Amino acid sequence: MTSPSEAAPTGSEPTTLEPVKAEGGEGQGAAEYIGKSPGQLMWQRFKRDRAGVISAYVVGFFVLVAILAPLISKLYGKSPYTLYNSATGKPELFDALGYPIKPNGGISGEFWFGLEPILGRDVFTLLIYSIRTSLAIAVAVTILTVGIGVLLGVAAGFTGGRTDTLIGRFTDLMLAFPSQLFFVAFMPVITALFVAPEDATPTWLRIAVLIGVLAALNWMRMARIVRGVALSMREREFVEAAKVSGASNWRIIRKEMLPNLVTPILVQGTFELPLVVTNAAGLSFLGVGLVNPTPDWGLMFSRAADVSETVPTFMFFPGVAMVIFVVAFNLLGDSVRDAFDPKAAR
Repeated sequence: MTSPSEAAPTGSEPTTLEPVKAEGGEGQGAAEYIGKSPGQLMWQRFKRDRAGVISAYVVGFFVLVAILAPLISKLYGKSPYTLYNSATGKPELFDALGYPIKPNGGISGEFWFGLEPILGRDVFTLLIYSIRTSLAIAVAVTILTVGIGVLLGVAAGFTGGRTDTLIGRFTDLMLAFPSQLFFVAFMPVITALFVAPEDATPTWLRIAVLIGVLAALNWMRMARIVRGVALSMREREFVEAAKVSGASNWRIIRKEMLPNLVTPILVQGTFELPLVVTNAAGLSFLGVGLVNPTPDWGLMFSRAADVSETVPTFMFFPGVAMVIFVVAFNLLGDSVRDAFDPKAAR
């Protein structure tokens, strides 16, 4: 059973007929009708959206850079962990205060984006590894956020009654928390539970805690959206027919509801990921996220804020990269939403 507005044969995917000109023969000028699935129609609408296509290419470029960061670093011949102001690097490129001697932050044919002040790392490799770290954290948080939100949203919307009330009030309570303040407050507390005060916190633990805290305080929007859709869907004819036929609740959720929840889940997920990127960068900027020498967007902003008056170019490259990524992902989310909406004006 399905939920299309037009009836379709049992077990088949709902299709829409579109006229196509016949080629040659006596039927020239007549129209043939070819059935197209909702997925094909969505893809056609998306391809007609120039902003969406360009945004998809931009996002794909960032993802490719993140995946190939080790290979790019190897071909470039530099590492984000090498300190070029040390005796084993190139200390002659820095002045007594640790700032690059060459103009524009030391940009040259050897160092494409210049050198990091004080620590003396290569900015280009530092940036591509920061993109890798931030995207890996954002993808993990988004997957957890979607999973928790869908689970609680479907449970509340499909079950209704006391379950809906309990989950709804808990969601409202979580939404009432000032998330940024709780990020800052929870991160040191949670890491202190696993590491003694005199010991350094391992990087993997910081990343795990960062993912857990961000996911725990970001699932509410997804849950409310899924709950609203599931609440209206449980009254639809195809769900009622499945109940009458004796299908179990799990089968109804899995076969009837979840396929029809793909659109809001996918659209909201595309908006959540760039939000997580900025939240994670904000935590590192405030000193409660990742710490040096781990490459991270937030740490680059934090260091750039300290040296922006002397070396403004150090803020330029990570800043432009993050703005482009966030704008492209938001535009992609808008385009995906419009492509899934068959009533969108074109």
